[in-house]
Amino acid sequence: MNSSSLISLARNGLWHSNPSLVRLLGLSPLLAITTTVVQALGLGLASFAVIMGTNISIAILRTRLTRALHVPALLVIIATLVTCTELLMQAFAYSLYHLLGIFIPLIATNCIVWDRAETFANRSSVSLAAYDGLVTGTGFISLLLLVGAVREILGRGTLFAGMELLFGEPATSWLCHPFGTSFEMPLFALPPGGFIVIGLLIALKNTLDTRTLKNSSYNPPTATAENNLARTTDKID
Repeated sequence: MNSSSLISLARNGLWHSNPSLVRLLGLSPLLAITTTVVQALGLGLASFAVIMGTNISIAILRTRLTRALHVPALLVIIATLVTCTELLMQAFAYSLYHLLGIFIPLIATNCIVWDRAETFANRSSVSLAAYDGLVTGTGFISLLLLVGAVREILGRGTLFAGMELLFGEPATSWLCHPFGTSFEMPLFALPPGGFIVIGLLIALKNTLDTRTLKNSSYNPPTATAENNLARTTDKID
């Protein structure tokens, strides 16, 4: 694959076809756990590891698996990677693991992991599958951090609270109050606030796409009701 194709793949994963912003995959953690930056970063790193590991494993095994064994093998791979990630967090970041709770094991059901394994890694070389996992995981972490930062600032009036759970005691000095110590809007710390933030981000993305893609060389896939590229947040012909 040439450099232009790699750039196009990166643009798709990070922006044009971001699974969470376009197809609304992985909404459960986006709504429930992104109340602070540290929670968003912790879940994002765990999800990133699982996406990368799953893509690489499926790319390695794709020629050795029959159609009947593909889904069971994918189940075992994802479950194994999630369990390893969970054990590592228990060993090295137990307080953060306890804070994230059930959402670490629920990575096994994240549609983004399944989607990239089925639609890309299953048809690609190991290097391309790893690159796709890197791009997709980075896009998911970026969105988690953005939503987490907005919700923490508006909902709690703080930024970088609890970062010592990941980076140790020195990170306690990172805590700041952008609008003063008395500012908070509790709605944004609740799931409805997550819906509002994500909805505004989707609206912003669609507005920017409408304005910029007219003069861009990028042509997004045509969305139809019959193919697998139908974009949840786009117009379907």
